[in-house]
Amino acid sequence: MNMDAVVNIRAGVVIMVAGANLEFVPLKISDGTPTAHQIARAAGCKPPADAVVMRVLDNGEMDLLRPDQELEIAGGERFVAFLADHISLLRVDGERYEWPGGAITGAALRRLAGVPDNCVLYLQRVDRADEEIQATTLIDLDKPGIEGFISVKRMWKLNVHGVVVEFTTATVVVRDALVKARFDPSKPWQIFLKVVGEQKAEVTLDTVVDLSRPGIEKLRLMPRAVDNGEAPAPRRTFSLLEEDVAYLNRVGLVWETVVELERRWLIVRNYPLPAGFTVATSDIALEIPPDYPQAQIYGFYAHPPLALANGRAIPNTQLTGTINGKPFVGWSRYRPGQPWDPDADNVITQFALIEAALAKEAGE
Repeated sequence: MNMDAVVNIRAGVVIMVAGANLEFVPLKISDGTPTAHQIARAAGCKPPADAVVMRVLDNGEMDLLRPDQELEIAGGERFVAFLADHISLLRVDGERYEWPGGAITGAALRRLAGVPDNCVLYLQRVDRADEEIQATTLIDLDKPGIEGFISVKRMWKLNVHGVVVEFTTATVVVRDALVKARFDPSKPWQIFLKVVGEQKAEVTLDTVVDLSRPGIEKLRLMPRAVDNGEAPAPRRTFSLLEEDVAYLNRVGLVWETVVELERRWLIVRNYPLPAGFTVATSDIALEIPPDYPQAQIYGFYAHPPLALANGRAIPNTQLTGTINGKPFVGWSRYRPGQPWDPDADNVITQFALIEAALAKEAGE
């Protein structure tokens, strides 16, 4: 609307008028019984004879007005007025609406139909998936089949240690996410937020996660080590790389290094598993070659032996080993097309491979 055309006089009635963007602004008119033509002219439509004027009723519907139709105005009434040569018909959630002209933006359509901000607006399609309508989407209402729209309450998903939960708001408190995923927040969890392309970041139960942020992947839970004074200190029979030690301590893993029959093992206690296995945690062991990192680490071992809850057999788990009298079952997992790089690969990258292998078998 041309705001320079707003009539500014002392005596008159103030109405609300919007253009094609459906953003209403106050407009003062001198006549308490104007015609639709006079409203179009006062709103700056040139020529006013080519404008379409509609009155927005209290129930949200729009009433198309004849140019010479005289109205009784008390003040505060809402009108839509802009240049158009025809009226388009459309439906949103089954309700019929009229719109002047053949083009409308997603934002204007939401205002027209009163679609709340927490809902997603879709154009219904027959031959392919429904199309999400953004605020800036320009919709050609004259195209065949462009008349049916639906609004769906927006749902935000978050993977909480293998359990996918949904929320109706984009922000969620970590504590609430754990409760909804049926994890006890009173337990001593160490919680990490995983974002695609970034290192895991430790969060607290009171952290607010913005699910609208691109790349939000999952919340990862790890049991925090609790020392009650009775458990023996973890063994450090041989040394790891400094970056390996820093990583294992940073993510809160309970680990030790042992030598069994001249084989060197890194053992991580109670490593949390994704949902889908018959147990929630397992001891994970890596055999560390004497000339590591020049020599690579192959696969990993688990105790107790891992099994899927659905009964499906896990391939390439025929290796066995005994550590401190306990049987460990080995998983043969390699880096296809990516040979071991002693300058870049280490325990950290091996645990990334382990996590990916476990998630793949669990169906994440």
